Amino acid sequence: MPASKDQYGRSIDYLRISVTDRCNLRCVYCMGEDGVADKLRHDEILSYDEIERFARRAVRFGIRRIRLTGGEPLVRRDLADLVAALKRIGQIEDISLTTNGILLPKFAAELKASGLDRVNISLDTLDKEAYRRLTRLGELSRALAAIDTALEYHFDPVKVNMVVMRSYQQDLFGFARLSIERPLHIRFIEYMPVGLSSGYQNQGWRDDEVIDSAEVIATISATGEASGLGPLLPLAGGDSFLPAGGGPARYWRFAGAAGTVGVISPLSNHFCGRCNRLRLTAEGRLRPCLFSDVELDARAALRLGDDSAIDAVIADALEIKPKEHGRLQSTRRLMSQIGG
Repeated sequence: MPASKDQYGRSIDYLRISVTDRCNLRCVYCMGEDGVADKLRHDEILSYDEIERFARRAVRFGIRRIRLTGGEPLVRRDLADLVAALKRIGQIEDISLTTNGILLPKFAAELKASGLDRVNISLDTLDKEAYRRLTRLGELSRALAAIDTALEYHFDPVKVNMVVMRSYQQDLFGFARLSIERPLHIRFIEYMPVGLSSGYQNQGWRDDEVIDSAEVIATISATGEASGLGPLLPLAGGDSFLPAGGGPARYWRFAGAAGTVGVISPLSNHFCGRCNRLRLTAEGRLRPCLFSDVELDARAALRLGDDSAIDAVIADALEIKPKEHGRLQSTRRLMSQIGG
């Protein structure tokens, strides 16, 4: 079945599923120093059976790609069992994972064996002290080990996601250089006003902390030229170097590089017109848009035991998916509660 279209003609084939609101880090753009205040109880979180059942109904609407998120999805036990169950749904073509990487070396073998196709690793700095400040709990060496592990187990593609914040003076070119020798796809994400994150020095999200994607690419390209690497070269649709995935990133590449450099621009260059996704939170709320607080209660439908009720929730989400999000100052929930 082809993907269902929403009222604006967009094909919706991508479902992001959060499996937990818990995380083993406390990144400043994602949550406050004490983490999520109102953690979900066990009975509030969807079981793996419920997630699988929802996915089986979603494929009837054309969902073909699933990304597992959190919080940090690898803090939930037996995640490989869920991957295997989703893989058994014949229409699902791609299963991916977003992770901070801390636990990836421990679980990579079983995730690969269960059918996980690819991983995105969140990493915001290559400086170990800055990494500890940004994550509050993390060790940079463990995140870097996750990149090595992802390549070792042949997840493809391996993407590294960096949220760019002006006050932290991150080494943009240093990150971009990671794409030269190894097939890594380095993506720079504009700092989004999602939830009441603590931000730099506990000042919260501020507009002047945002570095727009055009500045990111110009900075990296100019530094590349000055260093002798040459400028970044834009990649057009169909280029063999473009990584697989259904996301909104735009990509460039240094000449001769094994990987790519990309940007995700939710603020400076809205990609709402080609948004292809729905989001299912850990407690079973279906969100048509990241930047909207509108949610539908999929958990109630699942626990009714009535497939038609689940179908109605999915159909309603497609019907009310907004044309665009505009520019918000915050959402009611943290990114870790929504699903990163």
